Order: sequence, then C-alpha cells, then structure tokens
Amino acid sequence: MTLSETLILVLYFFVLSILAIYGWHRYYVVYLYMKHRDKAPRPVPPLARHELPPVTIQLPIYNEMYVADRLIDAVCEMDYPRDLLEIQVLDDSTDETREIAELAVRRHAARGFNIRYLHRVDRTGYKAGALEAGLKVASGRFIAIFDADFIPPADFLVRTLPHFTIDANVGMVQARWGHINHDYSLLTKIQSILLDAHFVLEHGGRNRAGCFFNFNGTAGVWRREAIDTSGGWQHDTLTEDLDLSYRAQLAGWKFVFLPDLVSPAEVPVEMNSFKSQQHRWAKGSIQTCLKLLPRILRSDQPLGVKAEAFFHLSSNFNYLLMSLLSVLMFPAMWVRYNMGWTEMLLIDVPLFAAATLSVCNFYIVSQREIYPDWRTRLKYLPFLMSIGIGLCVNNTRAVLEAVFDKKSEFMRTPKYGIERDSDEWVGKKYHQSLGVQPIIELALGLYFTGTVFYALINQIYGTLPFLMLFQVGFLYTGLLSILQQVTGEDEMAPEAAK
Repeated sequence: MTLSETLILVLYFFVLSILAIYGWHRYYVVYLYMKHRDKAPRPVPPLARHELPPVTIQLPIYNEMYVADRLIDAVCEMDYPRDLLEIQVLDDSTDETREIAELAVRRHAARGFNIRYLHRVDRTGYKAGALEAGLKVASGRFIAIFDADFIPPADFLVRTLPHFTIDANVGMVQARWGHINHDYSLLTKIQSILLDAHFVLEHGGRNRAGCFFNFNGTAGVWRREAIDTSGGWQHDTLTEDLDLSYRAQLAGWKFVFLPDLVSPAEVPVEMNSFKSQQHRWAKGSIQTCLKLLPRILRSDQPLGVKAEAFFHLSSNFNYLLMSLLSVLMFPAMWVRYNMGWTEMLLIDVPLFAAATLSVCNFYIVSQREIYPDWRTRLKYLPFLMSIGIGLCVNNTRAVLEAVFDKKSEFMRTPKYGIERDSDEWVGKKYHQSLGVQPIIELALGLYFTGTVFYALINQIYGTLPFLMLFQVGFLYTGLLSILQQVTGEDEMAPEAAK
C-alpha cells in the first residue's frame, strides 16, 4: 500500500470514528432523558390574581408582512390582566411590514392594550440589538419573547410564570415548539421531526439531568434580573439566545423546559430558506462555542455538565467532518476493495451503524414520546438522515465562517403565512438565492451516484444503504434549491428576528 493510500485510510477512519463518537452521544442523551423521567417538571397551580407580576412581551420583527398581523393578534388574546401586560412590537422593517404592524398596534391600543410600536432606523445588533433596545424601556419584571412566525397559546403566561415563583433561582422557562404546517411537504415533515427531537430529548434530557440547555430565541419567558445579571443581550454571535443562555446558567440561574406547553410556529417551506436558517444556527453555535466553551471548561461546574456542554456546543463541527468524509468515501472504498472487501465491511459497517442507528433511535424515541401514531412517521427517517447529510456543504460553510471570524449579517428566515396545504408561497416576496452552493451539492450527488454504481458493479452491497443516504441527500438539497430558486424573486435581506 502506497503512502497516499495509507493517508487516505487513516484520515477516513479518523473522521468516521469521531462521527461515531458523536453518534453514540445521541444514545447518551436518550439515556439521560429516560433515567431522569421522574424529574420532569410537574404542573404548577396557577397564580392568584394578586400574585401575577407585570410582564413585557417583546415581538422582534423585520420585513414580516405575511405574519406580523397574525402574531400581534395572537399575543393580544393572551389570558392575562391588561393592566399587568405590556406588549412591545420591535420592528426594524424596511418594507410594507411597517404599515401593517403599526396599524395592528393602533387597532389593539384602541381596545385598551398597553402596546407600543418601536421602530429602529439603526439596526445595530439585529435581533439582539432590538431586544436590548426594547428592554431599556420595558416595565415588566418578566420578559416573554415571540418571533414573527409563532402563534402563542392564550394560556402561555399563566402556565409559565408559576415556575418562577416556586424557585427564585429560575431565570428562564422555555416552551416546546409546535408546527402549524408540518404536513405541507416532505421538507416540512422532516423539519418537524428534527425540531421535535431537539426539544423533547435534548432539552428534556439535559434539563432533567441538571445540565445546561438553551433558550431558543422565542416561545420562552425570562426573569429580567437574569438577563441583566448575566451581561444582557450581546450581538457578537448570530445566536444571541444560545450565548445568553450559557452565560446565565454559568451565573447560577436555573432553566425549566415545559414539554407539554406547545407554542405553534411556521417551519420554512422553501429549501433555500431552510438552509439560511440552518446556516445561521450552525455559525452562531460555533461562534458561541469559541466564545464560551473555554470559560465553561474552566468553571466549577460538575464534569457531566461540562461534558454535555462540550458535545452540545461543538456538535456542528461534525458538518465539516461530514463534508470531508463525503470526499473521502470513494477513494477509501477503491483502496480497500483492492485489499479485500471483507475487511472493508468488518470495519466500515460497524462505524457507520454507530453513527446512523443512533440517529434512528434518537428520532424514533422523540416521535414515540409525542405522537400516538408515531409509527406512521418512521417512514420519513431515511429522508431525514439524507437531508441531514445534504446540509453538510451549507453548514460547513457556516462553521468555517465562524472559525475564521468572517462577519456576516443576520439573515432572516422568510415566513409566508403558510398554515394549510392549499396555501402558496411561490410569487411572494423574500425568496433567496444561495449562489453556487446548490451546484456543489448537485455535483456531490452525481459523485455518489457514480460511487453507488461502482459498489453495485463490484458487488460491495453492504455499503449501498449508506452510499444512497449521501446520494439522495445531496441530490435532493441541490435540485430542490435550484428548482425553488427560479420560482420567485431574489429578495433576501438581513433581519432582526428569526
């Protein structure tokens, strides 16, 4: 075996082993969730009228003409005394959203609501800057935040606020996200499953085990004191919510996750919008990792808390490894086929199984915990894994931008007001283009198509299921991006909301 062949195999197995370790970590998250099932937050009796605190609801929006009205209407239906409720519409918009939001504010102010329309011309800090500006003039002791695509339930405040009263150290209460349009397409079904697992297992397992978990930027309530004593909203990362969450918990504040309180929201219906959202989350999490992980590891937190924080904050580095693995798979297969395919199966299959079967288990458990008909949703798991692989080019770019400190604007995720299967997004504003990236994804899809044929011709059948996950993932993300890119306007702008 030549030196170059040796280097290919060493690098290939190193990457695959790291991915397998992170895959096994998913088993550990499920273990935490199950082991501490008895520590799930219990229902808390509602507060009496005289115990209710003043609350400020902040609604950060930017160019959200299709959903701004819906959000403001929903918040004004909150089951909470009007004399204790302040609503801030934090609007940085530059389009028709300004008129829509301002009219909605005037309409509800005439009904007796304490609702204010705050518009910034200087959008410094984007969403974090808008929240910070609103906080300076907020009157509430507790701050609830909702992004533009959410429809919070009327009992949201009466179900979250009691958790602050039973423990003075509780700094934030997070609700679970729901999905008003999860049945719209294959893409929205996949996203709903991804988010379900994140909330139910990651948040649930970490919270029950006493580990750190994060506020998700929306559908949560903060104790104002927790924000102030933790350094406030900072905008040196794209995930200001994750950043503040870890700073607050390092400062000693406790977080509570309520899996049974669901706040419905609209998931992206367009592939390029989905990629934009994932890019921002991936880049922001790595920025937060580089910013806070050294401080976390130096802290006096228990080893288990530090380890879980490490896996949480560093997990998006896996996209860089996944991209490298994608390039290496065919050369490694070719080298080892000439050595003997049985050795290839004995080494590859267990490592791939560790990475992929753990993912299957992770999402199966999350669906079983939420839906009575969870078995009917399992058919989407192969597509879920494929799309996760197909995102690696998009998210690798995000990771590299974070590592090399490339500054970028806060790119909003377009919302089109999609609630029913009959609703249409084509022809509406806010579509986005991702340049040459879909071409790269399509090229990788064709590359894996050739790899699949190579495996078939040489009867290396054991690798086919894994190769086809890569093939389908890259072809789906690349082709759908190109197809949807030509169906609407290229009108994407940075935002101050999600």
